[in-house]
Amino acid sequence: MGSSGKILIFDTTLRDGEQSPGVSLNVDEKSQIGRQLEKLGVDVLEAGFPVTSPGDFDAVRRLAGELKGLQVAALARASQKDIDTAWDAIKGGADPRIHIFLATSDIHLRYKLRKTREEILDMARAAVSHAKRYTGNIEFSAEDAGRSDLDFLCRAFETVIDAGASTVNFPDTVGYAVPWDFARMIRYVMEHTTNIHKAVLSVHCHNDLGLATANVLAAINEGATQVECTVNGIGERAGNTAMEEVVMAIRTRNDVLPYSTGIVTKHIMATSRLVSLLTGMAVQPNKAIVGVNAFAHESGIHQDGVLKERTTYEIIDPKDIGLAQGTLVLGKHSGRHAIKARLEEMGYRLGDDEIERVSARFKALADKKKEVFSEDLEALVAEEVLRIPGRVSDRYSLVYLHVAGGSGIRPTATVAVEVDGVEMSGASMGAGPIDAAFKAISEITKTKSRLLRFSVNSITGGTDAQGEVSVRIEEDGLVVTGQGADPDIITASAKAYLNALNRMEYRKANASQKPVERMCS
Repeated sequence: MGSSGKILIFDTTLRDGEQSPGVSLNVDEKSQIGRQLEKLGVDVLEAGFPVTSPGDFDAVRRLAGELKGLQVAALARASQKDIDTAWDAIKGGADPRIHIFLATSDIHLRYKLRKTREEILDMARAAVSHAKRYTGNIEFSAEDAGRSDLDFLCRAFETVIDAGASTVNFPDTVGYAVPWDFARMIRYVMEHTTNIHKAVLSVHCHNDLGLATANVLAAINEGATQVECTVNGIGERAGNTAMEEVVMAIRTRNDVLPYSTGIVTKHIMATSRLVSLLTGMAVQPNKAIVGVNAFAHESGIHQDGVLKERTTYEIIDPKDIGLAQGTLVLGKHSGRHAIKARLEEMGYRLGDDEIERVSARFKALADKKKEVFSEDLEALVAEEVLRIPGRVSDRYSLVYLHVAGGSGIRPTATVAVEVDGVEMSGASMGAGPIDAAFKAISEITKTKSRLLRFSVNSITGGTDAQGEVSVRIEEDGLVVTGQGADPDIITASAKAYLNALNRMEYRKANASQKPVERMCS
């Protein structure tokens, strides 16, 4: 069993997390998330894969220049070009890390790389040696380590540590591991890699079997001291280990997990919400730690117990993760200073112009709702500051929407949209008012995207709650998501659809910049 100590948090939300289907973040969005992750206290932030496109390179370079309170890492294949490009992107960082990956499992060697084991060892040694010319902060990931021959894996780790790697990563790339067997593999590596004491052993688990967090905790108990994870557990396929789950498991069960992290847990909820808003990936209601139901109690017995003593049914104090309690004591007569103070309590520090915009929207909302909640205020920040919808160089924006429908009436929508600064309007009929609105928007914008998914969530309780709509659309093989919020669900739907169309425009503009390879280590 591993000894107690600090567990390093390596956050790959902006690299592996962005590989989630339909997610495409621009440079400004990555910068916003990066600054929040720095505030959260992650040790290493993997900013991207610079060689894949000029956009990815620019994002990594900007993050390395802006964030000085953590290590910024850049991903690279085991090739000189990748490594040189990665270093060019991160060299302005405070303690930049080059992260090299190369597969070690026989199935990858045979079918993907078409290399022998000896050739792989030579490639790994050469890649790390080349990176050593730039920095001593080098991580080597053995892609598909969980299905690799363990003796060969130990040889690979020994080779790269001798060549200069300071961190070696054991990825369960395809989410195949189960906790007790993953613990056995980590124990084997710790016992049979002769120079493992010279490097940090990291783990990177995927959630295909729903076991990513359990596997990580098992690995920590066997000596792993770095965890690679993402906010909300987003990522390829079923996603990655969720950062908030690992951190709060260690904090909550410190009696059996005698470790610590540098995470400032009161920023967990704000970070979760920001990532959800900017990626367009809604958090499932029953998601551990950050789901809307994680601290909700409907059973009368549970409610009675919590009212008498919170710990009867809550193992985590909601305040520990920054979850606001109760309703906002704010209304239409509240001033901008009160709103600014409440936003700062929630973790948002906005400029004067941003406060003015949020305050104006807040008062308009307060005229419509009896109670205004923290979640409502977050939604306003999303639209007015984080620019949802409209954060991606808006080509389209909603001017007005009018719908008519009801029993015995063919639903009709009249919509006005600003297209490249010019107001255009149109009307259409549909199966329902939302369908009619979408058809009218498509006709005005002359777009032919196909709607893949449409979902609605209530931001707060009550019939006057704001609705948050998420849509996923596809066009010519490109898939994007969009979100919108409004007390009127049809308006929220129109906002979400236009947000998705703006994202599609961004994706089209960058469609020629194809990724050279995606890694899900």
